[in-house]
Amino acid sequence: MSADALLSRLDKVKRTGPDKWVARCPAHDDRGPSLAVRELDDGRVLVHCFAGCSVDEVVGAVGLEMSDLFPPRPLQDGRKRERRPFSADDALRCLDFEATLVLVAAQDVLAGKPLSGTDRERLAVAVERINLAKGAVWTN
Repeated sequence: MSADALLSRLDKVKRTGPDKWVARCPAHDDRGPSLAVRELDDGRVLVHCFAGCSVDEVVGAVGLEMSDLFPPRPLQDGRKRERRPFSADDALRCLDFEATLVLVAAQDVLAGKPLSGTDRERLAVAVERINLAKGAVWTN
């Protein structure tokens, strides 16, 4: 499958670069584009929802399956798999989003507004993602 098959099922699609797009995530009530889509040279399609929806939720919401994100397996041609499917710029945008989420939660707490259970769970996801990114940078 090419990215076109997925993109044709999404709303508010905008190209952000060669073989890169953002769109509204179909798995949640998305007011602005929070879904990143990227097609790799080998035909794999990468999907990431910055609001936290899983890839399974995203592809299921548009009637696709995980296997639709991958081309048929080519014969062994000696090529290495791409180890870093997202660029540093993509990773920094993700970290910016997660850090902003942490900041908003902190401001709410400082203002005396209690965090809901859902807010606390999402904050924990943001902290985990920031820590994972931190570990990836320092181990390379």
